[in-house]
Amino acid sequence: MSNQIQKTIPFEGQRPGTSGLRKKVKVFQQAHYLENFVQSVFDAIGDFSGSTLVVGGDGRFYNREATQIILKMAAANGFAKVLVGQGGILSTPAASCIIRKYKAYGGLILSASHNPAGPDEDFGIKYNISNGGPAPEAVTEAIFSGTETISEYKILDASDISLDDIGTQQLGDMSVEVINPVTDYAELMQSLFDFDAIRTLLSSDFRMAFDAMHAVTGPYAKVVFEDMLGVPADNNINCEAKEDFGGGHPDPNLTYAKELVDIMYGDNAPDFGAASDGDGDRNMILGKHFFVTPSDSLAIMAANATLVPGYADGIAGVARSMPTSAAVDHVAKKLGIDCYETPTGWKFFGNLMDAGKVTLCGEESFGTGSDHVREKDGLWAVLFWLNILAVRKQSVAQIVTEHWAEFGRSYYTRHDYEAVDTGPANAMMDDLRSRYDKLAGANFAGRSIKVCDDFAYTDPVDQSVSTGQGMRILFEDGARIIFRLSGTGTEGATIRIYIESYESDTAKQGMDAQDALRDLIGIATDISHLTQYTGRYKPTVIT
Repeated sequence: MSNQIQKTIPFEGQRPGTSGLRKKVKVFQQAHYLENFVQSVFDAIGDFSGSTLVVGGDGRFYNREATQIILKMAAANGFAKVLVGQGGILSTPAASCIIRKYKAYGGLILSASHNPAGPDEDFGIKYNISNGGPAPEAVTEAIFSGTETISEYKILDASDISLDDIGTQQLGDMSVEVINPVTDYAELMQSLFDFDAIRTLLSSDFRMAFDAMHAVTGPYAKVVFEDMLGVPADNNINCEAKEDFGGGHPDPNLTYAKELVDIMYGDNAPDFGAASDGDGDRNMILGKHFFVTPSDSLAIMAANATLVPGYADGIAGVARSMPTSAAVDHVAKKLGIDCYETPTGWKFFGNLMDAGKVTLCGEESFGTGSDHVREKDGLWAVLFWLNILAVRKQSVAQIVTEHWAEFGRSYYTRHDYEAVDTGPANAMMDDLRSRYDKLAGANFAGRSIKVCDDFAYTDPVDQSVSTGQGMRILFEDGARIIFRLSGTGTEGATIRIYIESYESDTAKQGMDAQDALRDLIGIATDISHLTQYTGRYKPTVIT
């Protein structure tokens, strides 16, 4: 073992939050850059001597090289054992599953989620704690502080291990067990869902299509859908996992999952369609010529949870991120369970789940999950929908429209303006904040503004306070407009605008969401002065 002295590589002011550190591959390939971050993690997380670490990633470019570096550093820093996915592969929910199942100290997950991959694209890394969920803010702040002062790191001077051979190998005093990345996760799914009922559905004239977008869920889909549930291989598309995700953008939405969308809106559309993202924690659900918004998907799962064996006894409560529509709130009210509105970030859901306060949770950004792990889970959501369809024996569209009739429809959309220059984006947000007092009480297109504020949250479990979590404009009639800057990209800023209006009248629930929200979309653009600040006239992505 040798300690290598190195220069501190600036982290460009980015605090590695719950989504971890994300940069271009070439940044991570700088001498000592990855090592700086990994050592800062190890220095921040406490006494792990003799413990187990889980390591794996989404298979994007640089995944294998980074895995080898982490293994040698883990050995030099005193871990007794590492569980690593074969080929360096673990989906994010599978990593959470394995951390929890084997009571590991924590895990390092290599992923930039839904961001593009390749030599000139993105790479990322994050630390998950022993509950399987993202590190809390106190840990991420300690990691960040460490990156500013680090002067050396520990790494074992050793040859690379074989990542492709399942079994145990030795790296210094540490054992490295290369595991099948799918097995434990697939067993967990089988314990939650009625595979017999789903298999019966899939063996009928019911057809499905699943798009792995050439990302990490390809191997999982082959085992779970093909081997365990009998889905024909040609129903799984883009399931060959590639280092560059096939040159695509593995974000499962109507814009980037175009191949699946074209299939589901085609002349011979299957009954059910779904897609997952780069690291396997997001999902998009489609019926025949029918898109299910993530907000509606969460609400429908909550309303139908008792149809699924793993949730047959009912759910303790639900939670959603603040920008997510209030569709699930209406379900919670009728079920008589608590509904929590949290900031964006899975760690907030993790606290609630650890405390037994919620069972299901979700975000509007195509992320849904439950207390089976501490991450959102794409394939889990697909199986949940298949289980509902198998029991109810209705189409996706019928289930959604009946849900609206019972609970009301939350018309909802998100407009993303990607890769906006950071300066104008921040100036737009600052200007909007400066006008809160003038906007409160103002009337736009017949709608009166009730409240303008920055969302703040006090965690009911640990009493921690999170402020500045999104700018809200709340109208007297219950409509909402939310503005946020996203930190999930590596270039510029993404301005996200969330727009929502509730409709209880079934005669008015069949409109296209963009048409139903047209006046609010115009209000959002006018209030924010978005075009003046950014020069943009239309969003990059609409969901």
